[in-house]
Amino acid sequence: MIVEVIAVGTELLLGQIVNSNTSTMGAALAERGFDAHYQQSVGDNLDRIASAIEIALGRSDAIIITGGIGPTQDDITREAVCAATGLEMDYSEEYAEHLRQWWATRGREMPASNLRQASHPAGSELLANPRGTAPGLALEHQGKWIFCVPGVPAEMEYLLSAEVLPRLATASGDEQVIVSRLIRTWGRPESEVAEMLDDLYIGSVNPSLAFLASNSEIKIRITAKAPTVPEADRMIEPVEREVLARLGDNVFGTGDETIERVLFRLLTDLDYTIGTAESMTGGLVSARLTAVPGSSLIVKGGLVAYDSALKQKLLGVADISQVVTEEAAVTVARGARALLDVDVAVSVTGSAGPQPLEKPVGTVIIGVATPDEARAREIRLTGDRERIRSYATTAALQLTRLALIGRWWSA
Repeated sequence: MIVEVIAVGTELLLGQIVNSNTSTMGAALAERGFDAHYQQSVGDNLDRIASAIEIALGRSDAIIITGGIGPTQDDITREAVCAATGLEMDYSEEYAEHLRQWWATRGREMPASNLRQASHPAGSELLANPRGTAPGLALEHQGKWIFCVPGVPAEMEYLLSAEVLPRLATASGDEQVIVSRLIRTWGRPESEVAEMLDDLYIGSVNPSLAFLASNSEIKIRITAKAPTVPEADRMIEPVEREVLARLGDNVFGTGDETIERVLFRLLTDLDYTIGTAESMTGGLVSARLTAVPGSSLIVKGGLVAYDSALKQKLLGVADISQVVTEEAAVTVARGARALLDVDVAVSVTGSAGPQPLEKPVGTVIIGVATPDEARAREIRLTGDRERIRSYATTAALQLTRLALIGRWWSA
């Protein structure tokens, strides 16, 4: 069954509210095996909402509309459903009385506009909403299903789970699940990863592959559709093994694993402590490390030595006119390891911009000192100041991971 989501609200188009409802619905539909080929966002305009519904009815088996069913003048989703389907508007006196009682039990006078929520397209069923006053709607029209739920996330989520998804499952008669496995990588650009997995991408439909890039990480999502979760897992496993074999040390985690958690596990297994000495990242590496619950067991502390003279005074840099170098990064990492009395220390220096410092903007040098060795690597990043700092933070954590597994900069 193909299910389409329509989000209603001009505020969504203006960016005044983040449209989280469509992502929540998309995940819930996928988890239960429904196909979602399209999503639409449309402003508070009767003709445009009706047009969006007509388009969706022409290409999908069911529609879930979120937003526009409240009591105010711009809540016109009910009217748009009538316009798109040719149905008349009915009025539920029973629900109107429910609204009056709802307000009365709270000792408040009900604004008359609330009674608009008792209106509904003829033949539709009002869906009880214990988290608000706007009821959901369920309508079967010419073999297609139309559901309307509030735009308030808590109310939408309740009705989606309690009413909409069970009805869709019954209507579809085809119980399927969609299972996805996420493989997280760092160190190769998206285009290179795609080339390495090109035959798998082209040759596999179920399971299928997709590539996602974010915060300098490349994620590979493997998705399978099957009658049961165990069957979907079995379909994914051989593809996952092949992806892992091809990408090797570029893979650092799966699922919702972050590089911080991976590092925490590695350091715990080695019984190592860690510290940081940062310049251009200004404490971002330390912040990422200490965001992990239980990090106090392994993170002893961090230094933000932004001033070159401070690098010399605290960390032993000899030539403060040349701090954006691999030699300086190694010195800083070793100095931090001694000063903080840790097993592993990571240092970051570079030129984040907007003005260049010694080297071109985007130059980042990361040093790592372990009980066995100390090395530094220069990398070049693009983007504005904050993007460079953010990507440098991720790179520092990733290079520390490689050092800990004895691979250093090979990945």
